[in-house]
Amino acid sequence: MLETIIDFLNGLLWGKLLVYALVGAGVYFTLGLKLIQLTEFKHSIHLMKISRDKAKGGLSSFQVFCTSMAARVGAGNMAGVAVAIGAGGPGAVFWMWLIAVLGMATAMIEGTLAQVYKVRDDDGEFRGGPAYYMERGLGQRWMGILFSILLIIAFGLVFSAVQANTISSAISSIYHVDDLWTGIIIVVATAFVIMGGMRKVARVSELLVPIMAVAYVAVAFVIVFMNVTELPRIFMLVVKSAFGWQEVAAGGVAYAVAQAMQAGIARGLFSNEAGMGSAANIAASATPNPNHPASQGYVQMIGVFIDTIVICTATAAIILLAGDIPAGKDGIAVTIEALNNHIGSFGSLFFAFAILLFCFTSIIANYSYAETNILFIAKHGKLWVNLLKVAVLGMVMFGSLAKISLVWNLADVAMGLMALVNLSALLLLSGIAFKVIKDYRQQVKEGVEPEFDPNKFPELAKELNDDIWQPAENKSIKE
Repeated sequence: MLETIIDFLNGLLWGKLLVYALVGAGVYFTLGLKLIQLTEFKHSIHLMKISRDKAKGGLSSFQVFCTSMAARVGAGNMAGVAVAIGAGGPGAVFWMWLIAVLGMATAMIEGTLAQVYKVRDDDGEFRGGPAYYMERGLGQRWMGILFSILLIIAFGLVFSAVQANTISSAISSIYHVDDLWTGIIIVVATAFVIMGGMRKVARVSELLVPIMAVAYVAVAFVIVFMNVTELPRIFMLVVKSAFGWQEVAAGGVAYAVAQAMQAGIARGLFSNEAGMGSAANIAASATPNPNHPASQGYVQMIGVFIDTIVICTATAAIILLAGDIPAGKDGIAVTIEALNNHIGSFGSLFFAFAILLFCFTSIIANYSYAETNILFIAKHGKLWVNLLKVAVLGMVMFGSLAKISLVWNLADVAMGLMALVNLSALLLLSGIAFKVIKDYRQQVKEGVEPEFDPNKFPELAKELNDDIWQPAENKSIKE
């Protein structure tokens, strides 16, 4: 009975409501920001180049970017793409690209609002995210508490178990290591990181995320280079399948297009998390460079691009260039089989390495999201933070040993509801986000380094922490 209810809710949320809500919001933000993800992509890259520069009082934009990428990039980038192609055909990849482009604008809004409404915790570190802009921007603390509870359940606890389960399953099938030993190792490694707090999470993410992303994309590039003559055919296959041109002769065009759209959009949204409200939790922790909320929004946009356009496309290339994969395999098995077809037994070994890094960094990043929301609910809640750490470690061990398909479906429901709550807040606060981003763009146009002056926004006078945003003398901007 419970499983039937959960399946119904997931079908309603991910099959209809969320797809329409996230796509609609993405289109609205894209138009409202005048195609910012395309017209100012070069500027986003420039800000990424200087994002390692760290100001006093917070983490660097690069550390925050890596932590958000640690959460975004996980099993979904490897298994999720295979699931999308299996359900919707090669055309699902096209719709995955499209939703990523729209999602970049949503991520811009999320990152900017997270910075505008951030606060300092008892240790002097910045905290923020959807719960905080719901309370401070909308005056709806109950809404922030609801969001926090949903996020803690989905990201803090259940997804920690899911990621640990993915690691233990991969290690067990490839190296035949007992799940118990794998679980113990993951728990010890996770404890070492999360016991050090947000700064340790950021430092580890800053080290591991570039390694895992570059290594995975490099292997994909080698595979593409080995099959370069096939690329035009694969690209045309993706486009034709996306619009049902492959099925014209056989009939059933509308059904084929609908399947490709639903699979590609759902898996793309699930992977890059734009609009979910998850990445915004860590985006608030940065001391951005330049010192303006919108600059972190630009950096968060790049995260969506790399997650979907780069890494998910790498997985799609590996799968589609491998030819026919035997039926009856699930998402992860399809990706392993494709890698083995290209590079032999090294494919399995590399996959184990990749899944270990991808999923481990997701565990520690998801913990950081949950910690921020625990502190929102409990305020000065050191005890609750310590209880959260114990609960996360327990879920990691549970996930390493258990079969958790039902728990995964529960997390999907929690995450879907979380996204709907966050999207409501984003739309209600979009006016102030547009103004803040317009202020940034105007300063760049005038040739000065953007600085956020809260005096320009009298509507924010009672909503901002006075000690966080201090206007400074403008400097010449160099790009």
